Amino acid sequence: MHLLLPLAMSLAVPAHADEGGPLERPADSSRSLVAPESVSIPFEKYELDNGLRVILSEDHSVPFVQVEVWYRVGSKDEVVGRTGFAHLFEHLMFQGSAHLDDDYFVPLQPIGAQVNGTTNTDRTNFFEGVPSEYLPLALWLESDRMGWLLPALTDAKLQNQKEVVRNERRQRYENTPYGEVWVWLDEALYPEGHPYHVPTIGRHEDIENATMGDVQAFFETWYGPNNATLSIVGDFDPTQARQLVQTYFGDVPRGPEPHPTLSAALPEGWLSSEKVIEKENDVPAARVWLAWLSPALNQPGDAELDILSTVLTDGKESRLYKRLVNDDQIAKDVSAYQSSSLLQSAYVIEATAAEGHDTTELVAAIDDELAKLRAEGPSAEEVSVAKINWRVRFFQGLQTIARKADILNAYDAWTGDPGFIGKDLQRYLDVTPQAVQSTLDQVLIPDHRVVLHVRPQGGAK
Repeated sequence: MHLLLPLAMSLAVPAHADEGGPLERPADSSRSLVAPESVSIPFEKYELDNGLRVILSEDHSVPFVQVEVWYRVGSKDEVVGRTGFAHLFEHLMFQGSAHLDDDYFVPLQPIGAQVNGTTNTDRTNFFEGVPSEYLPLALWLESDRMGWLLPALTDAKLQNQKEVVRNERRQRYENTPYGEVWVWLDEALYPEGHPYHVPTIGRHEDIENATMGDVQAFFETWYGPNNATLSIVGDFDPTQARQLVQTYFGDVPRGPEPHPTLSAALPEGWLSSEKVIEKENDVPAARVWLAWLSPALNQPGDAELDILSTVLTDGKESRLYKRLVNDDQIAKDVSAYQSSSLLQSAYVIEATAAEGHDTTELVAAIDDELAKLRAEGPSAEEVSVAKINWRVRFFQGLQTIARKADILNAYDAWTGDPGFIGKDLQRYLDVTPQAVQSTLDQVLIPDHRVVLHVRPQGGAK
């Protein structure tokens, strides 16, 4: 029998409710950065009998605690004809469970909690940042929807959230300037049937056709404790936290052994020639995206491409910004980034045309700069500055308990080691100019890419 937490406790006004949510301690810019080999987030990890992984990390800098649950399921684990289910469950998990059949936010809003959930191709997460004394409430709520969601799931809730998700797709993708760009890019980068071919939000027809049996089966497959990691970070007593975790999660039934998608081979010769896509849409300016398939998360070349992005577009003296925006003045902006994912990544350069110029000019200028970089390679100074900038951003990302909880879960999910942080930073500090040039040669092959032009309706090509 799952224990009920008295609602009188969950709705009480906390002693420090005026804190308003997880507080951030200002960074001390006068402090030198820690040597990479000593970078760490203190934690302990253990596992319940039902397979739930638990990560505890004390941080008493603020009277808050972050509770975060990662389920190792994303849109990559869906089947053809049943897309969008992981994201649909992100919504359904907030609609009530057996012992609190009400909106999930009801007991959390009065205490100033920071609550949300997100879904991507590779995972789904849910989190609550609460004043320290409300840790029992957060854990109870998370455990109840993990173990007892389906008894409270009705056809009315399902139909309502299906329509909510379809409206979200319309608002975020179809009725927003440039909103469908990643739909078009993913459809071009990955073949039909590949786990990344369809956006995480799914297809309208799949969401509309989802039955109660479909969604129940999906939940039973993926949302058991043996496919989840719970992290608790912040101001708590570890002995009490262990007791609470056992009390609320210990009796959640173990689910079937999940079989997540861990690899996806591309057809031989896939994307061996350039794909050019031209779209006219309700957009304020012409914009272009150049996209290449690139190494997966944490694989060789992944860090090198992040450093390359800094060399290309980070700051006014970066190569592409200086050429396109400052010198030639043919672009309003330009950015480059490695979009890292578990199975396969995409390296993207995007730029917005300045008035009187078109995206074909931008592509020519980008290609010219990339050709120069291939020939001469980045300088030692460029790579050194890029690594310094990356190191600063890396440490800035460790300033909040919310971010620490997310990092610990991410490392545990993708490497099995929540303490991977030092090795992760070292990946970047080990990058050399020669490695950046070699990765550029191997990944950003001129004719092995997708080029997407999006222009205002009726605009000149």
